[in-house]
Amino acid sequence: MSIRHGLLARLEHGPRYGSQLRTEFESRTGSTWPLNVGQVYTTLNRLERDGMVVQDGEDEGGHALYAITEAGHAELRTWFEKPVDRTSPARDELSIKLAMAVGMPGVDIRDVIQSQRRHTVQAMQDYTRLKAQAITAVEKNGAEARDDVAWLLVLEQLIFQTEAETRWLDHCESRLIRLSAAVTAEPPATPPEPAARPRLRTGSARRR
Repeated sequence: MSIRHGLLARLEHGPRYGSQLRTEFESRTGSTWPLNVGQVYTTLNRLERDGMVVQDGEDEGGHALYAITEAGHAELRTWFEKPVDRTSPARDELSIKLAMAVGMPGVDIRDVIQSQRRHTVQAMQDYTRLKAQAITAVEKNGAEARDDVAWLLVLEQLIFQTEAETRWLDHCESRLIRLSAAVTAEPPATPPEPAARPRLRTGSARRR
């Protein structure tokens, strides 16, 4: 997740202060990726260092305002135009967990899969319920429901992601069953024949 680009996108709508940026970011993404104020200001300081934002006075409440610069506009346009890089996928805890569970003493990987499947299905049901609420909000508010539309897109991505995870877990379980059956059906290895022992010479063969 690119927090810096998310903040730049909000600054496209005009100068804002840190807490305001956090609130708008979380509203637009449905608080799926919550931010803390310290994280926002740390990112703003880096953007200011890189020449992408500048401090732009204060509002009536005394909050320091930040404004996007031309360099920030260019960075944001590049971000929107450039595809998200999938050649170096982010670490996925579930993939790592299952990889480490293979052959781990005292761990039944099928139990790990079943436990995760129950959790993933429950999450998918929760996302589906929230999606229905978001659709109702969009239909009610129409063109003014930009945050609701954005939240709906995020929810649908989460639903697709959990559906794919459920299919992958089913695949993992089937794979383990097939491998287990193959190992069981494999005939035991034939032990190697003992090496021939040298024959002792007897009688005249031992006389010189």
